[in-house]
Order: sequence, then C-alpha cells, then structure tokens
Amino acid sequence: MISTPSPASPSPAELRRWRQYLADERAEARVYRELAQRKTGSEREILDALADAEGRHEEHWLELLGDDVGKPRRADFRTRLLAVFARRFGSVFVLALMQRAEARSPYETDDDATAAMAADERIHGEVVRSLAARGRSRLSGTFRAAVFGANDGLVSNLALVLGIGATGVSSTVVLATGVAGLLAGALSMGAGEFVSVRSQRELLAASTPDPDAHTAVPKLDVDANELALVYRARGMSSADAAAKAADVFGGLSTTTSAIRIQRAGDAGVTAPTVTPDSIDSDGDEHEEIGTAWQAAISSFCFFASGAVIPVLPYLFGLSGIVAVVIASVLVGLALLGTGAVVGLLSGGPPLRRALRQLAIGFGAAAVTYVLGLAFGATQS
Repeated sequence: MISTPSPASPSPAELRRWRQYLADERAEARVYRELAQRKTGSEREILDALADAEGRHEEHWLELLGDDVGKPRRADFRTRLLAVFARRFGSVFVLALMQRAEARSPYETDDDATAAMAADERIHGEVVRSLAARGRSRLSGTFRAAVFGANDGLVSNLALVLGIGATGVSSTVVLATGVAGLLAGALSMGAGEFVSVRSQRELLAASTPDPDAHTAVPKLDVDANELALVYRARGMSSADAAAKAADVFGGLSTTTSAIRIQRAGDAGVTAPTVTPDSIDSDGDEHEEIGTAWQAAISSFCFFASGAVIPVLPYLFGLSGIVAVVIASVLVGLALLGTGAVVGLLSGGPPLRRALRQLAIGFGAAAVTYVLGLAFGATQS
C-alpha cells in the first residue's frame, strides 16, 4: 500500500533524494524490461513482473513529491550503465550487476520508504540471484576454463619470465623461455582438460540409468520383483519406494503377474503401460560439461591468451628492467580484469576480487623473481 505524503513541507534535501529515488526506480524498470525483451517463457514473465514492481515504487515517490516532481533527473551512473549493458548484451553479467544493485537498496534505512518497499528490494535480490544462477550454471564450465586458463597463463608465464630474466640472461633467452612456457603450459592445460572432461563424462555415463530398463517392467512378476529396490537404491524410503512401484504397475491386481498375462495371451488383457520416465529418471540433473575436445581447445586458447602477455615486451625488443616493469603492468591489468569479472559473475564486490587476484598473481611472480636474483648472484 502506498503511503500518503507527510503534511509537513519537505526540505530541499528530501526533495533531491526523492527525485533521485524516482529516477533510479524508472531506470531499474527499464533495465528489467530490456532484459525481458531478450528472454522467453517464464524468465521473460519474471523480469516483466520485476519491472512492474519497480513501477509500484515509482508511484510511491511520485505521490510523496506531488507537485514538486520537477524536471526528470538522471539515474545514478551504475544504473544508467546497467541499462546500456542490458540493451547491448542482456547477459548474465547484467543480472549479476542487478543482484548487487538490489542488495545496495537504501530503503531499509530510509524512513520515507515503506517497510514493504524495503522487503520488495530484498526479495527482488533473491529473484535476480535465481535468474543469474541459471546463466551461471549454463556457462560454468566455459567460465571455469576461461578464468583458470587465462589466470594460469598470466601468473605462470610472468613468474617464469621474471625468474629467468632476474638471473641476468639475455632478452633472447628470456623470450625463448617465455614462448616455450606458453606452448608447454597451453598444451598441458589442453591435455589435462581433455582427460578431465572425458573422465567426468565417463563417470556420469556409468551413473546414468539404463534407457531401456523400462522395457523390462511389463515382464516382471507383479508378486515377486525388485522394482521397489530400484527406488530405494535411489534414496526413497521403503514405503515411498513400494508406493512408487505399485503406481508403475497401475491397475494390475497384486495376485496377477504380467508374465502370466503375456504367456496366456488372453484377449483383451494387456500388460501395464510403462513410460521410460517411470524408471529411467533418478531425479538428478548433471551439469552440462561440454565435450572433451571443446574443453581442451578452450583451455589451450585461454592459457595461451594469458601467457602471451608477459612475453609481449620481449617480442618488441625490450629488455632489462623496462621489460620487467611493462610485463608486470600488463599482467597486473589483466589480473584486475579477470578478478573483476569473477566478482561480477559471483555477485561479490568486483574491486575486492580484482585486488585479490592481483595480490595472488604478483605474490607468485615475486617469489620466482627473488629466486632468480639469488641464483644470478651465485653465478656471477
């Protein structure tokens, strides 16, 4: 229910805040509608419903403002940026950002917002989290390969190049070492991912119910069979398993066996109708993991794309401390980027994730650089 405006005249600061809230609500509604245009089915309906909910909040601020609505204000920068992303991409990244935006709602601490509005924002965050989770699930395999591959390439090759360079060898040797590290690491990542995914698919295949198992059900003896054990083995209680087995056999009498019916060949008497999902499905949905070749090629490319960055200064003929600094800066920017992407997709703070990625990468590279200096000093 929309609250009525306070009889006291609002202060200029209150008017500015309400107008900003109004602009933000309108912008968030546009984001949800832009996202809805790129979806179908239930996801589209959910996003449209969220836009309608933002419309209710808009009405609240319009009523409070009354004749003081003034000229339309611009939404805050983050919301405007989200609208651009939604219009251009409409991806899980936007949903992840919207999840963070809903979590930052100031309504819980603002007396001018109703308790229902604050509760709405919290629920909206959970709705968007669930929608984003669908997208995260769909890209989880590719995203894992991209982040791990690129990050491994960045950190391992930077550490290798800095460690070798610190020993005092020529830039040609450093370049050759970096290229060798790129190829060796990319090939290792690709081969490892191929074996990993192939093994995972084989394990999942071994756990998948026999698609032809349901064809044996009509031939079972109704009075003596182990169908209930199938459901018990899949986690059902004894009573639930027995009820499920009885339901599969349908209207057959407990004293009549399907195998006798078939042997007798009585006209007008048929064996129970059994659909594949009555026995084939165990209720578990495995994550889509893609093919082994897709995973191997993706890992190879992602690792190589990261590993080539520390080598770039040496490819352009730089050497010494200049090459080290430029390689470190380039890798640092890339690590900040991958960390921020992880933060966005996980719904966490992008800056914190980016700094964490940077600290881990530079920490590993610093260790090898110091070891290289020490090794070089012992050889001189």
